[in-house]
Amino acid sequence: MEKRRCDWSGSDLFYQRYHDEEWGVPCHIDAKLFEFLILEGAQAGLSWLTILRRRENYRRAFADFDVKRVSQFTADDIGRLQKDSGIIRNRAKIASAINNACCFLSVQQEFGSFSDYLWGFSDGVSTTNYWTHQRQVPTQTPLSKALSDDMRRRGFNFFGPTICYAYLQAMGVVNDHEVGCFRHSECAKM
Repeated sequence: MEKRRCDWSGSDLFYQRYHDEEWGVPCHIDAKLFEFLILEGAQAGLSWLTILRRRENYRRAFADFDVKRVSQFTADDIGRLQKDSGIIRNRAKIASAINNACCFLSVQQEFGSFSDYLWGFSDGVSTTNYWTHQRQVPTQTPLSKALSDDMRRRGFNFFGPTICYAYLQAMGVVNDHEVGCFRHSECAKM
């Protein structure tokens, strides 16, 4: 019998693997939190599948998502990345990734880890929602707005409340797997 998944995962095996193995799993690892910060910023205005299919290209282009190395990227690196057909070559998104790396390091220094900062907005606990259909899932919430506002105040960009909510879902701060999805209860137990 085939597993029941969230409707958004569709029939694409690549997307299904991401849904089954990563999406909604609570993450406390700064390296992965930084990776998804870069990827979510690149996704703005595009489909998530477009970015996921280029994830390995992003990994290569952005120094294996090494936040310290990315924070030291220069104008030459921006020029190099604008020529890289494996990623989204939008100059503003590339510059934002470098800027956000610097901000990420500042947050780590202030809070001890980006994870402590992020999870502090939810008192260290995942929120499990009980949606029966994808139509019910909001695009932003008071939590995503509060986090986005605070991050903007700290200098982050390309991280409005809608992108922020997608980030919270992906990193498991919010469990928005549909109730009928096999991952809903699994992620709720993590």
